[in-house]
Amino acid sequence: MKTHHWNAELYDTRHAFVADLGTDLLDLLDARPGERVLDAGCGTGVHVNALRAAGVDAVGVDASPEMIERARARFPGIDVRIADLRTLDLPGGFDAVLSNAVLHWIPEAGRAAAAIAAALRPGGRLVAELGGAGNISTIDTGARRLRAELGLPDPVSPWYFPGIADYAQVLTSAGLELTGAWLFDRPTRLTGADGLADWVRMFGAHLLDGVADTDAFLAALADRLRPACHRDGAWWADYRRLRVTATRVAP
Repeated sequence: MKTHHWNAELYDTRHAFVADLGTDLLDLLDARPGERVLDAGCGTGVHVNALRAAGVDAVGVDASPEMIERARARFPGIDVRIADLRTLDLPGGFDAVLSNAVLHWIPEAGRAAAAIAAALRPGGRLVAELGGAGNISTIDTGARRLRAELGLPDPVSPWYFPGIADYAQVLTSAGLELTGAWLFDRPTRLTGADGLADWVRMFGAHLLDGVADTDAFLAALADRLRPACHRDGAWWADYRRLRVTATRVAP
């Protein structure tokens, strides 16, 4: 998996919707005071801090040093650590694992699921949301067509957007029992007049690989996608999310 380097400050200031839209997952998790919860892919620590404020023994892990540094700066005292979800090595026994908008960055889905299962106690629960089948297809398709017209090669995607059946098999193979799954459209308003360009720079950098003039490319992409992705004075991403709940099967 190619390492993605994040601008953590920009993530917070221009893409805070990622954490905000994960609030429903906290409600679904319903963590109780004293429970041990792992936030798998904690970003800048928003959910770890919320769990801690509710009396939960929360630990956050993220592969990005930039994200962990910003999380520690924003919320002094929270327990956040640099870790790769494909090779997560934490003592097991967590009552629950929370993961928001992270697992679609790990094409090695089976490895991530196995690591999550290993972190859970038997009967422990997983609540996760990731990009689902068809996620941001309008943006992705538009950028790839524009690249082709410019004679640029089709880039390798860093994303993994499964459907319900495919991901159910991933979880089952890892020793997790699927207890709920929802695949749904969630059009998401982007921040600022250059919201589409900012989104591509932050989350779709592979779509800019080899582009000589990225500003011109993004302007052309905006012109092309405006009819589909711009309304009410704002840019919108055609998000499609997969939300799952599961429990670790007892050995």
